[in-house]
This record gives sequence, C-alpha cells and structure tokens, in this order.
Amino acid sequence: MPSDEPSAVPTDSPSVEPSPSDGAASLADCTGNSENRDFFAGVASAVDWPVYCPVLPGGWFVDTGHFSLARGGRMEISYKGPSGARLELHEGSFCQDPGGCVPSGSDSGTTAFGDRHGTLVLADDGRFAVVVDRGSSPSWLAIGSGLDRDAFVRFIARLVRLD
Repeated sequence: MPSDEPSAVPTDSPSVEPSPSDGAASLADCTGNSENRDFFAGVASAVDWPVYCPVLPGGWFVDTGHFSLARGGRMEISYKGPSGARLELHEGSFCQDPGGCVPSGSDSGTTAFGDRHGTLVLADDGRFAVVVDRGSSPSWLAIGSGLDRDAFVRFIARLVRLD
C-alpha cells in the first residue's frame, strides 16, 4: 500500500506556463515522481469518487499531501512552482461548510475542471479557484496563487481523471 504522504521531489526545468497536451492522459502524466503517482493511485483505488491529478510543467513539486478514508474519503495536495506559484487540490469529503470552503470572492462563470465543469472564483485576496459541486460530498476544489488567470484555468482544465 502506498504511503499517504507524497514525495516533494521537483520536476524538470521551472515554468508557470502549462505544457501542450498530446491527447489522452493517464496516471503516468501526473506531475511528480513515482511515489507521487502511487499516492494518487492509492487514493483512486480506495474511494468511490473520481480523483484528479495535475499535469504541470517542469519546476513544480509536491509541497504537502494527505488523504483520509473517514466520512467518505478526502484528498488534499498542494504544489509549489516557480516564482512562488502555488496550486492546491481538495477532493472528496474535505469540507463540511455549505459554502464549500471556497475562498471569498466573485463567481466568474464556468470553466473546465478536467472532464467536469466548475465555477471559476476570483478570490478577494487575488487567488483563483475552481469548484465543482460546491457544498456537496464529494466535491472538488482547486486554488491557485502566483499565477495569472489564463495559466490557472489551463492547469485546471488539464487535470487527469483517475478512475
């Protein structure tokens, strides 16, 4: 069984720009090393909701990550990138708040969250978020900082669904 802690080993050369997609993606495309991919595979096999992993360009690495199977399961993982950029993913039953634990801000339409559609939020503190099924269990939330809006939206659109 994989550890519930991913490894913080950086990827290739740094970039805050997403890389172009070659088409269908799989677990092998998830950012990080084999321990990080084992972490995602372990979560995906243990829960009954879709798990998503990011496909980030070089220079991004796992900062923190954990999962729990209590109350339907939850996974939370964050990445550090170049120039202080950050990306967080919260998936499953991670939030008991009806607001979905989304940063305070204004909804700015819909956008892709991997193969789903979510609500893009322009947070009051300058961050961006995309939330799917806000306030439900399971739900999905991505939060980015240190990125421009277009880069964040492209990163979240490229999330890989692991079934």
